[in-house]
Amino acid sequence: MDVLIISLITGGVGLILGIAGILAFRMSESSWSSASLHSDDELPEGIAEVLAVLPSAAIVIDAGDDVTKASPAAYTFGLVRGHVLAAPQLREAVGRVRVRGLIEEIDFETQRGSDEKSRRYLHARVAPLAEAYVLVLCDDHTESHRINAVRRDFVANVSHELKTPIGAISLMAEAVTDFSDDPDAVQRFGGKLQKESARLAQLVQEIINLSRVQDNEQLESTTRVELDDVVQEAVDRARTNADAKGIELSVSGSPGAAVQGSFDLLVNAVRNLIDNAVNYSNSGTSVGIGVESTDGDASIVVTDHGIGISAEDTERIFERFYRVDPARSRNTGGTGLGLSIVKHIVATHGGRIDVWSRPGEGSTFTIALPAAPADNVRHLKPPENTPSDGTAAEGRERKA
Repeated sequence: MDVLIISLITGGVGLILGIAGILAFRMSESSWSSASLHSDDELPEGIAEVLAVLPSAAIVIDAGDDVTKASPAAYTFGLVRGHVLAAPQLREAVGRVRVRGLIEEIDFETQRGSDEKSRRYLHARVAPLAEAYVLVLCDDHTESHRINAVRRDFVANVSHELKTPIGAISLMAEAVTDFSDDPDAVQRFGGKLQKESARLAQLVQEIINLSRVQDNEQLESTTRVELDDVVQEAVDRARTNADAKGIELSVSGSPGAAVQGSFDLLVNAVRNLIDNAVNYSNSGTSVGIGVESTDGDASIVVTDHGIGISAEDTERIFERFYRVDPARSRNTGGTGLGLSIVKHIVATHGGRIDVWSRPGEGSTFTIALPAAPADNVRHLKPPENTPSDGTAAEGRERKA
């Protein structure tokens, strides 16, 4: 009996030791497997040096899908968090590359938070590297995506804008033909035909002007330009339209301000601002144009007492084809490109344009440009007939 008990105890101890041995072996095997996947071995020779000079965001992933190396750009784009790939599209692509052993390219988007401005459009190239690693290279295509979107919108807008006058011209021409034996009808439709033709010509010309100022981001050559001369020329060109509406153009400000740039482009910018002020003002009001020199800047201020612009519209008025009042623009022949042209001309000259406006109170546009060196500025006496009604100063007070 005692022998039987001793045998049972001995067998139980042996069984326990056997189970413990099996568990220890399996734990050792699991630990070895994990160590093999997340190896601390260095990357293949020369890879680290190559990654350091690549312009793309570079990420190296080991067999356990841990990030072993990542460039600063990869963290900036939000692709890596700690030692893990943050983008699910990349994780899926890495898995497919491991299985197939083939290079794969994908386009995907990332965004941090709810801010739409943080959205990035990325292009990734995923490839096997050595035996256990996968290499991910990412390029930021956000800017090219934005440019392509702007180009598509521009083409769509141009097509829409051209369609209106071209369709009207076609209808007017058909009406003239149908009523060829009615002199009054021919005269009426002929006048409308001329108006639509002029509108089409203006639109085409402004598209050409916009293309020119966009292509020439840096002026090929500059000359010293007196802002008094710029304002006077712009006012002379806009006076016919202002007189037709009974709007007074009043010039004031300190003479002698000068900048380096293109006289013709600056006249074009100021003329556009004056035309806008006239078109969006009521008969019997005035438009003030002033020249100022402050803190190294030379400024041209255009102030009107027109319909004004809401805060929402103020943020978009420099977009191509954007109109505050589409119905009024059609009546005045506006194309929606004038302020976009002004913005590009000012940017080309290294300046900025600001706008202050309130609905029903009018608007003030200020073009600020780097002033020419003071030692070259000529001092002019103010013209005797220059009004001193403080229109520009009034605009500044309203803006403040």
